[in-house]
Order: sequence, then C-alpha cells, then structure tokens
Amino acid sequence: MEHVSIDQLSILLIEPSNAQRKIIMSQLQEEGVHEIKTADSLESGKELAQEWRPDLVVSAMHFADGTALDLVAHVKSSEAGEDTQFMLISSEYRKEQLEAYRQSGVVAILPKPFELAHLHSALMSTAELLGHENLDLEYLEPQDLRVLLVDDSALSRKIIRRTLNTLGMEEITEAEDGKEAIQLLQDNNFDLVITDYNMPKVDGLMLAKYIRQYSAQPMVPILMVSSDANESHLSNVAKHGVNALCDKPFEPQLVRRLLKQLLEE
Repeated sequence: MEHVSIDQLSILLIEPSNAQRKIIMSQLQEEGVHEIKTADSLESGKELAQEWRPDLVVSAMHFADGTALDLVAHVKSSEAGEDTQFMLISSEYRKEQLEAYRQSGVVAILPKPFELAHLHSALMSTAELLGHENLDLEYLEPQDLRVLLVDDSALSRKIIRRTLNTLGMEEITEAEDGKEAIQLLQDNNFDLVITDYNMPKVDGLMLAKYIRQYSAQPMVPILMVSSDANESHLSNVAKHGVNALCDKPFEPQLVRRLLKQLLEE
C-alpha cells in the first residue's frame, strides 16, 4: 500500500496570463505544493512535460498555438507520460466544449475563478490516483472482486481501469458496449458492473434493464458513469435498477465511497 500526499506532487502549470499564473501558483503553494514549474505557451509546456514528467499538469484551455487537448494528446502519446494527470482551469462553461476534456480523462475541470475547496479536492484525487490504497471492505478482498467494465471509449475504459487498480481491483473484464456486456454476462458471473450511460447498440439503461430482468445475476450492483450526472438523471437511472451514478471525471474519492457503499449493502 503506497500513500501519496499533496505536498509530494510535482506540478507543471501552463497558463498564458502572467497574472493568472501568479494567482494559481500561490493557491497551489497554499495547498502545500512545493515543486512547481510554469510555462506560458503550449509549445513550452509540451517541452517541459516531456523533459520533466510532472505528476500533474494544470492547464488553461486556449493558447495562441493550440488547446489543452493538444497537450493531453502529446503527453499521453508516450508510455512515460501515461501516469501524468491533467487538471483543466477555464472560464468555459458550455457543456459541448467541455465534453472532450471529460472524455480525455482529466482529473478535474475547475472554473475561473475557482474555490480553494475544489482545488484541494482535485489535488487529493490526483494524489489518490498516483498512490495505491486498497478499498477497505469488511467481508471482501478487492483483488478478488470480478468487475465488468462497459464503455465504448477505449480511453475511458483505460482511465476507469487504472482508478480501479489503485483501489486494489485486479480482475476486470472489459466490454466495448452493452451488447458485448450481455454476451459476457450470459457466460460469466460478476460482483460489480460499471457501465457508461451513452453507448451505441445497447446503452447503459438497456444493459441495466437486461441485468435486472433477464440475467442470471439480477442483484449484482451497477455503477453507472455519465458526464451529465444530475439529480433528474439519477432519478431516471434508478428506475432501471442502477444503484449509483458517478460523474466524469471519474474521481477516486467518490468512487471509493460509492463502491464501499454498494459492496457492503
């Protein structure tokens, strides 16, 4: 079991505004972060990320030479950058503009200006993703849990799998959509199903309905992942037998709490 704390994080801050860089850097230092490097352009940020390999990149969305998505793709394209986490800080509020960042696996999306409590939560999530602290269950061992992970995005599956691995879960079977998941459920038993909401062919709600009404394991806990996890959404999925709804980004602290609740009921 390896614990990582906020003050152990190395952070690369990429922000074109000199004033904003100073403000965000000061707030990071207030949270106890000591190892911080900065860049004011996408290109210089890419170079620093490549050379330094920080634990976390904190980035604005728009630059004169590109966007933060270009940065994420650049760093994640190399094996050495797979463990680097990303946090987006932006004044953008439109859902359609932020969706690509949610799907890219950023650890948090913070508005400008943001509250220190939100920054603290995002830093805690980063530390937890980099550490390996097993899920503490009263009667079950996390490494023995059989998990079915369903998502049509290979990147999303990779992100969720990594989060589950940090919680000690190792026996994870993946499905590209609800149709493939149904086939797997017909031949295998699982202790937990984690599924995306929006998928082609058979979506998350249709999969939940199949599990509850037609499968051989109708009581298996179902955790649904959605980029639009609001109260009305939660009420809708609950009618279809979903036990809990989790927003994207997939936050380890929330996932830990939800899974402990689901698996110990």
